[in-house]
Amino acid sequence: MIARRVASSVVQRQVNYVTPVPQGSARGLVDTVYTQVAQEMRLVVPPAQLHSPSPEVLAAYWMVMREPLLPTQNVDRATKEAVAAAVSVANICPYCVDMHSVGLYELSTEHDAEAIVADRISEIADRRLRTAAEWGRTAHQPQTSRPVLPFPERDHPELVGVVVGFHYIARVVNVFLSNFLLPPGLTPRARRRLKRGIGWVLQGTLRDVREPGRSVELLPPAPLPAEAAWAAGSPHVAGAMARAYAAFEAAGQRAVPPAVRELVVERLDAWRGEETGLSRQWCERLIAPLPEPERAAGRLALLSAFASYQVDEEVVTEFRRHQPSDAALVDAVAWASFAAARRVGAWYAPAGASGQH
Repeated sequence: MIARRVASSVVQRQVNYVTPVPQGSARGLVDTVYTQVAQEMRLVVPPAQLHSPSPEVLAAYWMVMREPLLPTQNVDRATKEAVAAAVSVANICPYCVDMHSVGLYELSTEHDAEAIVADRISEIADRRLRTAAEWGRTAHQPQTSRPVLPFPERDHPELVGVVVGFHYIARVVNVFLSNFLLPPGLTPRARRRLKRGIGWVLQGTLRDVREPGRSVELLPPAPLPAEAAWAAGSPHVAGAMARAYAAFEAAGQRAVPPAVRELVVERLDAWRGEETGLSRQWCERLIAPLPEPERAAGRLALLSAFASYQVDEEVVTEFRRHQPSDAALVDAVAWASFAAARRVGAWYAPAGASGQH
């Protein structure tokens, strides 16, 4: 009990801008999700706690992360962790890169894990992992209108699900969590030694068999959007995505003005994974026509979707002048982040499925 309270306290100190629900105080849906996360991850990890001010969004986060990543019906966990780490590199999310390269220390090799960290994917020795990481690194930058996945069709729900989940969580983590999971002052040798130790400690969470569909009943049933038809071949991934898509959309309706949602979706419809660069002028130009009270929400939403690493205290403070609650902040960032993630997934829907939001 004491160890759990200490771990929870450390987690809370990693979360910026919102006050997470403490594990010992959680009730209802938050308590149910926390219990699942703690059972499967050894503790209620920071990405879960940061979502806790908005219970339905917390459940949606856990569903889109758990169901594609943890059960290994068709795709092994090492391949999924390679995709997750590569997507994290693409989103400039050092925290997520550290977390999922740690997993590869245990599931694969130190060499291959660090090749992904350094964005030198061509140096990965394991050809299977190299193929997965190469695809994950550029999955958001399709070269054709109907990109071809380098995997058997039966693997698509799990692997596209990992890509969608990590394009979502990397954005949210960039907004709410510290930049680094591991202490940034460590020497390369010390970092590798620490990763080896953490990987050994976490081997149960990485290797244990996971029951498919455990999280699906957290949220009420919803139809699977056509743009998520890539998930249809897996009942548990499809069920999780359908319900989570609905929950994220509801979050946007609560916290993001309609004109801002329309602006984000319009830009996503023309987006092919291009980076915005270091300047925010593109964002300021887009929100300039909005009424003044909506510009703060527009700025937060656009940056969360397209350049999450640029969301800072000033952006958050301006949003909270108009919507001060923790729940509204989580809802707005979650909606915008998932809008981008679902756009990435839409490229991998079977022919004939709609990519519209």
